[in-house]
Amino acid sequence: MEPARAVSPADPELLLRELGGWDGALCRRELPRALPRLLSVYQNSDDWSEHIRVLRILTEMFLPHINLSELEQTFFSKVLPKAMQLFDDLLYELSSQAKGLTSQNAELCKAVRNVLQTMVQLLEILTACVRHICTLQESVPLESIRSLPFSILYVVKTTFMHCKDSESLYSGCLHLISDLLQALFKETYSLQKQLMELLDMISVGSASAEENVADMVSVIHTVLEICAVISNMDHALHANTWKFIIKQSLKHQPLLQSHLKHKDILCGLCKDTLFSFHSCVQLAEQMKLSGMQVTIDQKLFQKTVKLCRFFANSLVHYTKEFIPFLSDCASQLHQLYLQIYSKFPPSLYAPVIFEAHQDEMSRVFLVALDPLIHQLLPFKPFLEQVLSEKLDLSPELHLPQCRLLITIMDKLPSQPEDVQALWTTGSQSSEESPRLSLFSALFLGFQQCSGELSFPVCVPGDMANGQTVTLYHYVCVQLCAFIASTPPACFPPLERALLGAVLGSSMITSLLAMDAWCFLARYGTADLCAHHASVIAHVIKASPGECHQLSALGVLLRRMLFLMAPEHQVEFTQKFPPEEAENLSLWQHISLKALPPELREEVARQLCAAGLSQCRQWLSGRCTLGELPPVNTALSALLAGCSSAGDSLEAGLRAAVLAAAGQLWARLQAKQVSSQPCLQQTLGLLLPLLEFFIQTLDPQLIVQVFAMQASLLELDPPDHVRLAMLDLLSSMGKLFIPQEIQGQVLPKLACLFASLLADKTWLIFQHALEAFTQFAEATRHEDAVPLCLNSEETKNKVVCFLAKTRLAEETAEARAARVKQETAVCRAHLLRVELAGAGGAALEPLAKRARGAPCEEEYSAAVAAAQSALEAVRALLQHGPAPAWLAGKLDALQAATAALRSSVG
Repeated sequence: MEPARAVSPADPELLLRELGGWDGALCRRELPRALPRLLSVYQNSDDWSEHIRVLRILTEMFLPHINLSELEQTFFSKVLPKAMQLFDDLLYELSSQAKGLTSQNAELCKAVRNVLQTMVQLLEILTACVRHICTLQESVPLESIRSLPFSILYVVKTTFMHCKDSESLYSGCLHLISDLLQALFKETYSLQKQLMELLDMISVGSASAEENVADMVSVIHTVLEICAVISNMDHALHANTWKFIIKQSLKHQPLLQSHLKHKDILCGLCKDTLFSFHSCVQLAEQMKLSGMQVTIDQKLFQKTVKLCRFFANSLVHYTKEFIPFLSDCASQLHQLYLQIYSKFPPSLYAPVIFEAHQDEMSRVFLVALDPLIHQLLPFKPFLEQVLSEKLDLSPELHLPQCRLLITIMDKLPSQPEDVQALWTTGSQSSEESPRLSLFSALFLGFQQCSGELSFPVCVPGDMANGQTVTLYHYVCVQLCAFIASTPPACFPPLERALLGAVLGSSMITSLLAMDAWCFLARYGTADLCAHHASVIAHVIKASPGECHQLSALGVLLRRMLFLMAPEHQVEFTQKFPPEEAENLSLWQHISLKALPPELREEVARQLCAAGLSQCRQWLSGRCTLGELPPVNTALSALLAGCSSAGDSLEAGLRAAVLAAAGQLWARLQAKQVSSQPCLQQTLGLLLPLLEFFIQTLDPQLIVQVFAMQASLLELDPPDHVRLAMLDLLSSMGKLFIPQEIQGQVLPKLACLFASLLADKTWLIFQHALEAFTQFAEATRHEDAVPLCLNSEETKNKVVCFLAKTRLAEETAEARAARVKQETAVCRAHLLRVELAGAGGAALEPLAKRARGAPCEEEYSAAVAAAQSALEAVRALLQHGPAPAWLAGKLDALQAATAALRSSVG
């Protein structure tokens, strides 16, 4: 064909018509002359149709004949800006016309459809342009097509955003253009896919090509923005876009790693992982609510689970390669783990779904996510985030935090010792971010799971080697297993954490620490066990007053003594002699059953002798409340000695203990007991001591005991006093009450039972039922049993209890809701107490105040106490000969009585 004659740019239609007849060879030959003229027509075109027509000719006829090295300068830099302007104009026209679109306005509907068709044509041309470059060679220098990726990405991002907002943009007229919107989305999808293929072929160049590096970084960040747009539009598109980001980041890692916005990328991954996971959970919930697994929903669920697995794998891969650059992403990684595991059992906040769906999510998704924790163990920012002292988590994240710490404990033994030390030692200087040791963090996390512990939840079999166990059991076993693998260098922080947890305010956490400590004592050497027992004993001796921490240490020491070697038990009794009064505060906590029989009997005798000496010293003195705490300690030691010795206790010692108990009882007054915590403790110790001697109690002492309890109950004593009363009442069935005092005792006994069975406190009521059952089954005073049931309501409750009738059970969902509510109330109360700085009240006498003039009631109480004491002496004389010193004491009392009588007017 002959060369075309020169055509003036003023005649563009003729030029376009003439170009339509050219073949490839002619286009190649005439490129230098024809391309500038065509570009001039293109730049001066204002008509959208002509614009698209010229752009198609440029792309199909001339682009294939331009050298790769000349593409940017000759073609893209001149064509793409105008194409982007056209795109913006079309998009503006769409947004403007969409507001007035209605089904009645056919002309406007046609105009909108024409704009959408033009946009589709533009995208087709751009896709063909990118496809052509992909066919050129295996590697494409970025500088040869520099403006192309940014233009295409702009079009892709903006078009996807338009499609995403189409429902609100086109309102109720979406059905009029849905076919074209679908075509627009499909063509944008193809354009992005083609661009990803091209970008995969790009070579950035050497490290000195800073402009190339900056451009590639910008491309990746723009694609990341596209991810945020399409996150809930199409699974495959979303996954492929993320795949591109990860692949390109790794492909050019040496050049790009210092320039990428790693936090944005990782946060995007975490966000999309959570979004996909929550979609899975919602689908599973819907199928559970409908009661069936619909095929369509099931397929969508499986597809979404696989998407979750893809995100988990991507997250693990990206974190592994770029972990040095993720120091400010630790919080996002931590939250990701907590949010995911809050939706799995045994969390109270886990949704109710089919077990098959739960297993599939665990098998497909969680297994893929599991390596992430292993990668993060040496990562100090993650460690500081997880163990932070200032970690403030919402209630639904407490159990996941505890579960995370257990997972870390499971994986930590495979790490080097320096990594283990980092996790187990906590912050070492003020320059470091304040953090707990792993042990302390676990105890704190466990304590915060109060709702799950009180429910109580059970750990699924896949977490506990196929067994279904309670959360407490699971944590305890895992903690002990970690302790067994802990290197000796980590023992000091372990011991500090154990002691802190034992002394803490949470009883169940204290119990967990005791179990772990006893495991440590048993797993370790006998010397270690003896050393720990000795240290705990010294702490107990050095602790003043009474508090829950001292009780916890006492329980721990009691358990430790059972684990000690016999020779170390002997050394313990020698180091803390039970016959010395200063050691009674220690021995009151110890069960003598831990000792060998011979040593047990000897220690019991020594304890009883020392306790009696302390009681007699107080009885022979001024008998003031301020001097009563050592007496309570002595009574506690006496109780331990008598309970352990049993019938082997010498008869003389038994009589002496009973006599001292009777004298102490005579000193108690109901009104004073109701107001003084130390006297309440005395009463709480005397009642079980009297229970021990129940068969040998003097009738008059029995009368005094029941008179006191009846009077005290009228004054509304605290719960622990009521519980002590019930312990004695439960044993009264073993005793036949003498005929002469039945009229004084049985009515009061019935009144006590009736009152306690009507108690509104659940714990008191339950103990009252058990105590009454024991009494009713054993007593020979059958006539007294119905007197205890003074109302139909009480009678019905007792009958139900005896028949083991189950009350209406609440559903698991209702119980979970109740536990959540109760946990919130308790947490709010504890917060108020903490803010107010309130502490536990010590069992000490109330503060003294100026003594006023004595009232008549005080005189009456003092005289009654003296009479009661004399009655006790008379009762003792009926059971045996009087000691030689008694006559002299009685003479002194008579003289004192005469002196008092003479002073009364």
